[in-house]
Amino acid sequence: MSQAAVHDDAAPPSVILVVDDERNIRRVMRLILEPCGYRILEAESAEEASRVVGEGKEAVDLVLLDLMLPGKSGLDWLKELRRDELNRDLPVIVVSGHASGEEAAGAMKLGAIDFFEKPLHRERILTSVRTALRATTLAREVERLRRETTGRGEMLGEGPAMRRLRHDVARVAPTKANVLITGPSGTGKELVSRAVHALSARSDKPFVKVNCAAIPRELIESELFGHERGAFTGAEQKKRGLFELAHGATLFLDEIGDMDHAAQAKVLRVLQSGELSRVGSERTLEVDVRVVAATNKDLEREVAEGRFREDLFFRLAVFPLRVPTLEERPEDVPVLAQAFLHAFAEENGLGARAMRPEVLEALTRRRWPGNVRELKNVVERAAILSSGEITVADLPEDPHADPFSDEPPSSPALAPGGGRPTLREVRERAERDHIRAVLEEHDWNVSRAAADLGVERTNLHKKIRAYGIRRT
Repeated sequence: MSQAAVHDDAAPPSVILVVDDERNIRRVMRLILEPCGYRILEAESAEEASRVVGEGKEAVDLVLLDLMLPGKSGLDWLKELRRDELNRDLPVIVVSGHASGEEAAGAMKLGAIDFFEKPLHRERILTSVRTALRATTLAREVERLRRETTGRGEMLGEGPAMRRLRHDVARVAPTKANVLITGPSGTGKELVSRAVHALSARSDKPFVKVNCAAIPRELIESELFGHERGAFTGAEQKKRGLFELAHGATLFLDEIGDMDHAAQAKVLRVLQSGELSRVGSERTLEVDVRVVAATNKDLEREVAEGRFREDLFFRLAVFPLRVPTLEERPEDVPVLAQAFLHAFAEENGLGARAMRPEVLEALTRRRWPGNVRELKNVVERAAILSSGEITVADLPEDPHADPFSDEPPSSPALAPGGGRPTLREVRERAERDHIRAVLEEHDWNVSRAAADLGVERTNLHKKIRAYGIRRT
């Protein structure tokens, strides 16, 4: 790759302000940076730097700052910059030939991204600049996504899987269709359900949520449909059920796959007729409820094995939405991690927190069987352990790492290579061959093969794609 190819031709060049009283240093910086596609501005004093930044004729993306300046020092100017509401987040790299260790530490405490001494080394400068600009771009992307997702459930991510999901949510949300959201635990099914509600005509009405798995079987009907006074022991007064409370609004039935058959039958009746009766009452009430259901189970398999009503399944799955696992969208890990860090630091008064690029790379390489929820927990723990900028050392040990491989965990695809295969390659090859054999045994019926293998159908589909298994 040529130096000029560092930047996307469609994007405007990043603007770098070089603040140094030595003309020759400014010239060297220009010679190093301009061939790589950066636009360079110069200032020979702190006062001149303030004018360049303050006038705003060109938006500065990064400052290379010498601490030893005539008049106001670079450190004093950096303190002023951090008090400026408009430019307090402007990234700064400190360059100095005579600064003391105390001054360097002071600059880093004020949020300088990096510090290096003269004489200048080309590759050191380029690496630092690229890292700083990449981190800044990512922070801006997180903020843009946060603004864009207000009111749609914080569905962060710009990878193809999340773009498809947002597209489907936008299509179905304005309709009256029931929605079934599927996906493993921790993928964010509730966020998707809230996005459906937020983009619907019912967004000004309540979003009523019930976790079907958390309510005892003997109480589920009372919770959903209400009860009359004296309907059963302990029913000391009349109670409106969640379907009534969601009249004209959205009812989210989380973990619908854990609902017992008796309650399933009554939910089906409400969906078919729009009518319900409270427990202990013969009076019929009309309700207008838009149902959004979610489950981490394979409901088609549950239907096949008699644990879930087929007619209810088809009533719920008018428009199915599948939430991708985090391993299916690794490109979204850095954006999610930064968003979780910002939110946690803000909620807990921890002050500004940042992640080094190698931390984001390490997180992207990890396996995430716990999906977005697991990533959020790891980021929050790292934020607690760090004293400022999060480093790789602040990350908790990866419990899913392969103890027999020096390679970072990534895609399960088989790695090419000659010579003796690694233990990991042997295991993956055995898994691929076993999956193929079971698929052939069931004439490539994925649902039956998944049941035989003891995995969810969606997970089996993922492994088939990852291993490149094809029917011959």
